[in-house]
Amino acid sequence: MSATRLLVLGVVRGFGRTHGYRVRAELLSWGIDEWANVKPGSIYHALRQLAKDGLLAASEITDWPGRVDYSVTPAGEEEFFRLLVDALERPERRDDTLSAGLALMPALSRDRAVAALSTRLGVLEAQRAVLRQDSETARAEGLPPHLAELWRMRTRYADLGVEWTRDLLERVSSGAYELAGEAPGHLRDAGVAACSPSAVGELAALRGPH
Repeated sequence: MSATRLLVLGVVRGFGRTHGYRVRAELLSWGIDEWANVKPGSIYHALRQLAKDGLLAASEITDWPGRVDYSVTPAGEEEFFRLLVDALERPERRDDTLSAGLALMPALSRDRAVAALSTRLGVLEAQRAVLRQDSETARAEGLPPHLAELWRMRTRYADLGVEWTRDLLERVSSGAYELAGEAPGHLRDAGVAACSPSAVGELAALRGPH
């Protein structure tokens, strides 16, 4: 649910005020069926639940029976950034949560994005160090040769995670991508939540090792 909540909050926030069909159409145009476990029905459910939780304000349209428009409340704004930063800096989260974080990363300032990715890199490096030590211990204790492949696989994935995160951090630190407050063409500034081609590229890069 975290990925869905983040994506829905991000899209509603980007539009400023919008209805469920528009949120659904926008997310489907991002290709979320390829990189996030978000179904059309879950989008509408998320809208209703977020409104129930006080994170979205719901307004019925009197001249359009059955239509409800949504906008982000102050509490929803705070929750959006909490979920977004959490998605980027915590590697133990599911891949679809990280994917949602990448898609919405332009909503962050550069300093905030760099801080989140730096935290993620530190955690991944620490996890890799523990994994390597555990692998050496297992081999020293006479682990059957074929089971050693499990450790090799996990170590390779750990290496890829560290390398990808370090590369992304270097690109963001050096000025890659348009982040919040830097240009009028992204998310909140434009009033439309659009998944940038660069974000889609990052999502595609992730699909290999994960």
